Amino acid sequence: MPIRKMNIDDYEKVYQLWMSCKNMGFNNLDDSKEGIEKFLRRNPDTSFVAEYDDKIIGIILSGHDGRRGYIYHMSVDERFRKQGIGTQLVEKCLSALKDEGINKAALLVFNRNETGNSFWEKMGFSPRNDITYRNKELNEIIRIDT
Repeated sequence: MPIRKMNIDDYEKVYQLWMSCKNMGFNNLDDSKEGIEKFLRRNPDTSFVAEYDDKIIGIILSGHDGRRGYIYHMSVDERFRKQGIGTQLVEKCLSALKDEGINKAALLVFNRNETGNSFWEKMGFSPRNDITYRNKELNEIIRIDT
């Protein structure tokens, strides 16, 4: 299963995959083609896609701020799950973050996403019960929940 760095030319196929996965959250600004292009320019070596038969069947979008690594979206086409593709994407991502001097990675998963939470627990990501996640919109954002 070929896994390679994501580039902006992958966007349409990646977006289709994202929209096919249940219990994930996106928005019209950060997850637009322009938003992802800006993200990939800042983090060119830490996001990956898995391909099969000229289709993108897996994606991990990750980057860092120089201190912490963050995984923003990880999806595997439902027809290709339970084959180790998600594990390979995560390992590739974490290795790339480590190569850039990052010592810790974090991610957010909706509570309702049982499949995602189970996967991340198996990957060694533990939940934090000692913090409250907060955010503030600086521009009007339209949420897109799958």
